[in-house]
Amino acid sequence: MACGRDHPEPSTSIFYAPSEHAGTGGMHSEIIRSTSRWYKDFERRDTVLVQNGSDNDPLRGMLVGRVLRFISFVHDNIKYPCALVNWYMPVHDAEDPVFGMWEVKVEKDANGKRTIGLVHLDCIVRACHLMPVFQNTTIPHSFHFSDSLSAFKAFYVNRYIDYHSHECIF
Repeated sequence: MACGRDHPEPSTSIFYAPSEHAGTGGMHSEIIRSTSRWYKDFERRDTVLVQNGSDNDPLRGMLVGRVLRFISFVHDNIKYPCALVNWYMPVHDAEDPVFGMWEVKVEKDANGKRTIGLVHLDCIVRACHLMPVFQNTTIPHSFHFSDSLSAFKAFYVNRYIDYHSHECIF
């Protein structure tokens, strides 16, 4: 983990993403960011795939989380690097038949608040890209892209964003 220059808390995590060509310790690495002020302007909270089950589960046993903060703690002289995440859960038991992508929405508790979880960094498989489910929504000209994950009710997990995403998730 590396600390952001303008922030006392860690704001990035760099790790190797699994790839068919390179293996789990291979050549493709990613940076996951979570900061309240990206380039001293707007917040950036990246989304990630978290391994949570078997290949037979929806999303091949993965959950989607939005990284709120990177934290670590020490227990019995062992340091545990973790990420605090908001959860996004699959809407259906299968991929969308038209787009071939999984649809997810923010998980909320009984009081309507977003659920959070603490995830060890070893459980994060890779970064992922969420695309809003627009339906009949008109986007105003003043809409800022940094508000996307708060403004929409559902998202597609974009399997076409790059080769590594496509071969890893689907």
